Amino acid sequence: MNGKATSNRTRLERGRSALGPALELVHTGRAPTRAVLTAELGVTRATAGAVAAELEALGLIRVDSRPGAAAGSQGRPSHRLAVDDTGPVVLAAQVHADGFRAALVGLGGRTVATAPGCVTVQADPAQVLGEVVDAGAALLRESGRRCVGAGLAVPSAVAEPEGTALNPLHLAWPAGAPVRDIFAERVAAAGIKGPAFTGNDVNLAALAEHRHGAGRGAQHLLCVATGHRGVGGALVLDGRLHTGSSGLALEVGHLTVNPEGRPCHCGSRGCLDVEADPLAFLTATGRDPGPEVSLLQQSRDLLRGEYDDPAVRGAAEALIDRLGLGLAGLVNILNPDRIILGGLHRELLEADPERLRAVVADRSLWGRSGGVPILPCTLDHNSLVGAAELAWQPVLDDPLAALA
Repeated sequence: MNGKATSNRTRLERGRSALGPALELVHTGRAPTRAVLTAELGVTRATAGAVAAELEALGLIRVDSRPGAAAGSQGRPSHRLAVDDTGPVVLAAQVHADGFRAALVGLGGRTVATAPGCVTVQADPAQVLGEVVDAGAALLRESGRRCVGAGLAVPSAVAEPEGTALNPLHLAWPAGAPVRDIFAERVAAAGIKGPAFTGNDVNLAALAEHRHGAGRGAQHLLCVATGHRGVGGALVLDGRLHTGSSGLALEVGHLTVNPEGRPCHCGSRGCLDVEADPLAFLTATGRDPGPEVSLLQQSRDLLRGEYDDPAVRGAAEALIDRLGLGLAGLVNILNPDRIILGGLHRELLEADPERLRAVVADRSLWGRSGGVPILPCTLDHNSLVGAAELAWQPVLDDPLAALA
């Protein structure tokens, strides 16, 4: 083989090995131009161009070869890169205490179509997941889009490698339900192509926020959130979820923040799970939760519309103090460089940001000198977007193999 042929083959192999990293850079918005892609990958301009062209041929990104130069700029403007809005999608789904939601999500975390299912969640996970997949299959038929995988978020720790819902406390599902296997079977039976994945909802919310939202750029990202019931936590280290030896890490809902508090489902008392979720807030305000909308929405409506009511303000301050106590303990143990809060906790932060930050600073070992930024989550339905990230991961790892 002559030298030129060897050089071309080496460039081709290098380019193909860079397809996944390049796609992830465009997917997360970190490579808006070919020049940035070249620098981030550490390859030649020609190799970056070949990589971008191959990703475009696969229908994953678009390359604008004639971008307009910015005012006052010098030299030829670099080609702009963006995900292909008409490209493949994944089926993403979330089950929670008040129902479920299914969606089609493209690269870049873009929701293409969604189908809320606000129904009573039955005690049989197979029935519920069948309804979830049916809703997703209907969206796919209507859209005509190619599907390359499916992801599911559940309000439970998911044990690895079995994929079982170890403690779905706020659903009537049996402990140890094989949710991943059930979901994968339903996906395959519906004729939906690609692998199927399942994960804990707060873990997936943290992953989505790290890639597309308030957690971008953090190296040690702590996410704490309360959705419809209970409290969950997640840690993203250097871009990867930290799930522990068997998928059960960061079960923060069972930190004790009020030793004389409410009995918890776990058998203890005063856990964050029952002291800082929407039901705890509504109870503290003296309001009787109604059946019309979710507990989370009722709590949000009170905080946004009636915060001047002394009962609402007092309840919010009590939950902020308990949440701050829990966060301070986590700061002492984990030393994150950023904390993001979701669900009702985001609303509490926005209602009284200084109180929460002061509680965390006063209770943490490093005090105000080692303060960590505390920010609200920014993505709508971030657990759903995170479920999509699970399904997109094989494509991000090896686009050619995943799309073959």
